[in-house]
Amino acid sequence: MLWGTANLFSHPRYVHGAATSCNAEVFAFAGAQVKKALEITHELRGAGYVFWGGREGYSTLLNTDLKREQEHLAKFLHMAVDHKKAIGFKGQFYIEPKPKEPTKHPVRFRRGGLPEFPARVRSARRFPAHIETNHATLAGHSMLHELTVAATAGRLGSIDANRGDELLGWDTDQFPTDVYLTTQIMLVVLGMGGFKSGGLNFDAKVRRESFEPVDLFHAHIGGMDALARGLKIAAAIRQDGRLAEFVKERYASWDKGIGRDIETGKVGLEGLEAYMLKKGEAGANTSGRQEMLENIVNEFI
Repeated sequence: MLWGTANLFSHPRYVHGAATSCNAEVFAFAGAQVKKALEITHELRGAGYVFWGGREGYSTLLNTDLKREQEHLAKFLHMAVDHKKAIGFKGQFYIEPKPKEPTKHPVRFRRGGLPEFPARVRSARRFPAHIETNHATLAGHSMLHELTVAATAGRLGSIDANRGDELLGWDTDQFPTDVYLTTQIMLVVLGMGGFKSGGLNFDAKVRRESFEPVDLFHAHIGGMDALARGLKIAAAIRQDGRLAEFVKERYASWDKGIGRDIETGKVGLEGLEAYMLKKGEAGANTSGRQEMLENIVNEFI
């Protein structure tokens, strides 16, 4: 499936989780498919290739060798990297983590779990994360959390800017219309200095009852407008500076004294004990002011 915004991507969906299949021939079949998809993406001058992992997992450990499953998936990605070099494809590879649905326990559960997996993969930096909003919902997380974890690790490469229904345990792939959500997305994107590759795309669908062609236009226009508004709001919040200044002040104790010594590795547990025996009690905490900060965001929304 080819899709994209300014960039052209290729997005494979393996046959029943073939990269982690117990059947070697199914693995081989999927490898042949991905080989051809990579070559077509290269021929079409694609800018990226996303590995979607929704079916790479298991339903029960009673019939599963998890170690071999993980090694097979790592092997699959190694093969893809090797073939990418062989054909001269310069596009970026991405990993799209997905929790549950349709498998009970996927190999790639969520963005926070990704660091466990690439340890088996050579040059893990070749696989930045492609984060989908609806997958964050299925993991029981917010999209803001997933994006922040990925960006903090330097692994946020691209975003599937859809949304899910929090009342359904299913991948509904709806177009984004929540301006709070799109503002949070854009705050992370701007905070990391924008994309070096990848971008924003809609892996989204209209609802079953929206069956007329005009509904596709309304859906795409609404999604793009919501993201554009989110971008403008996020830029205004950053220019205002109150949120960033509050966070800076909240962590001020780490910029001097014992906090700086901890971060720079100058003290260990013995040093912390000596410090507290001399000081006696920890200083008072300051309020997190969550309600005030939420009000500030509301000013711009």
